[in-house]
Amino acid sequence: MVTLAAGPGLDEAAIRAALAEVPDPEIPVLSVVDLGLVHGIAIEPDRIGVELLPTFVGCPALDVIRGAVEERLASFGVPVEVSFTWHEPWTSDRITPDGRRRLRESGFAPPSPLGEGSPIALDVPVPCPICGSRRTILENAFGPTQCRTIRYCTACRQPFEAFKAV
Repeated sequence: MVTLAAGPGLDEAAIRAALAEVPDPEIPVLSVVDLGLVHGIAIEPDRIGVELLPTFVGCPALDVIRGAVEERLASFGVPVEVSFTWHEPWTSDRITPDGRRRLRESGFAPPSPLGEGSPIALDVPVPCPICGSRRTILENAFGPTQCRTIRYCTACRQPFEAFKAV
């Protein structure tokens, strides 16, 4: 998407700052910006266009994300069009460093970089977000959503969710 000329006070930085306030409905400690969902922003005199990358095919949160983005950007006073694109795949490498920190602080293990293991690596050691130990085991490959697994730390004996590397 191409960013076009904007009116006074309306630019891509202002739109991105507003989008940074839109939480992911499944992991609210992360914004759509933290997750790397924002693919493009178009600003025209009569509309704002936002193109997002879905994390997974069939993600049940897409309508909620679309509505939250439209609601937040409505304050700019022009119509907002939110679309999803599959032209570029979303990968877990798009999660920002701040997003990874927020995941850890909230008890989620952030995904490993994609170069480690298979495309969706379930057997690599995942550091425990609670104690930091790498003595963790996979309890269930299917967490509460498609993008998460359930793991168990043998050091501190705590279960935790881990974000899949995709």
